[in-house]
Amino acid sequence: MKHFRKELWFEIPTRVALINITDEVQVCIDESGVTEGLALINAMHITASVFINDDESGLHDDYLRWLERLAPHEPLSQYRHNNTGEDNADAHLKRQIMGREVMVAITNGVLDFGPWERIFYGEFDGRRKKRALVKIIGD
Repeated sequence: MKHFRKELWFEIPTRVALINITDEVQVCIDESGVTEGLALINAMHITASVFINDDESGLHDDYLRWLERLAPHEPLSQYRHNNTGEDNADAHLKRQIMGREVMVAITNGVLDFGPWERIFYGEFDGRRKKRALVKIIGD
């Protein structure tokens, strides 16, 4: 069985963003040489997420508005976590909602998706370097 590990690095200039990383994950699969197996992709920061959904801008706007209603950034004083000097309590909650990781089957050397599925990196406390892990195992 083969195994492969690579970190994808991001430096998102905004506080919040949803980035399609499907092509980068496929490059990792190509580099790994795995044709049948599994790809695990996870955010390595507690204020970021990795999830699967449609790459449609209206849906992305809906997600961001919905998340802001569920866990608004301001007022900062509404969160006990922010009493530590942080201002990112909402980002921790948004990550919890959107999830830490995804696992996708690899078949014939490609991501084995439904027709509209894509992998996204969700950033909820950006403006600094962060990363996601891609771990691939298989034959």
